[in-house]
Amino acid sequence: MSFGLDPEVAAALAPMGEAMAAATPPAVGDVAGRRALWEPILAAASAALPIPADVTTRDVEIPTDDGATITARWYVKDGAPAGPAALFFHGGGYIFGHIDQFDGPVSRYASASGVSMLSVEYRRAPEHPHPTPLEDAYAALRWLHDHSAELGVDPERIGVMGDSAGGGMAAALTILTRERGGPRIARQILLMPMLDDRTATPDPLIEPFLIWSYDDSRTAWPALLGEAAGGDQVPATAAPARLADAAGLPPAYIEVGQLDVFRDEDTAYATKLSRAGVEVEFHLHPGVPHEFDSIAPHSDVARRAVADRVRALSSL
Repeated sequence: MSFGLDPEVAAALAPMGEAMAAATPPAVGDVAGRRALWEPILAAASAALPIPADVTTRDVEIPTDDGATITARWYVKDGAPAGPAALFFHGGGYIFGHIDQFDGPVSRYASASGVSMLSVEYRRAPEHPHPTPLEDAYAALRWLHDHSAELGVDPERIGVMGDSAGGGMAAALTILTRERGGPRIARQILLMPMLDDRTATPDPLIEPFLIWSYDDSRTAWPALLGEAAGGDQVPATAAPARLADAAGLPPAYIEVGQLDVFRDEDTAYATKLSRAGVEVEFHLHPGVPHEFDSIAPHSDVARRAVADRVRALSSL
């Protein structure tokens, strides 16, 4: 028995696959090589579809508890009524990516849903290992709650949303907020989230289709966690798959492709939340790898996935 790529995704992936096959993949531990490889791809994917003309953006500076300042970008649909908002955390394995490279998708989410979005430029590993990226996320959540009145945001209708590592960040932030009794999070929207530092044993059925590889994970998690990665001292606020008790977490929307290295950990996380009484909507998309919607934005599976994400945002 074997899996196969969705035909539309396979057609879109072919040129990218040829280019990647011709390049020497970065070695395990090579963060700089991954940044050089992936950041131009992220920027191109963001620009593959038009930026909506009905979304206005502005950058804000957010102070952190360690005395630093991070940038976040506020997206508002023109004429949208006051109400819900969502923090967005970009992907990149905690080691690459910037908010500029996600302008396209975040603008499109805001335009399609009418929900205002705050995209957070959290600091990246290995220069800033755990817990710094998560503390940046928490600072952004507090800032949004503290400024909700002037921004026209209902503080009871603030969600968190993230892609890949950003999905892991969103999940970890809900756990941290529960621990600290922090600002309310109404919903978590986790897109192919990176949740488990222990996912290291290759699955031969999906390995030929991987975009984010096991070697990428073997690089990213130690960059974030140092020597603790894979051991028994990693907290759930660093790797949410470690969570023992999910009770009281906000409702979750979770999706992942069947040909994604994060498939099993995301499926298990959805089950863990469900067993704790958390409302969960879960989608396992057959025939697609990590970041399938960026690879083939016009494919039927990408259109369906984006429509579901917009519906989840609109439910805030």
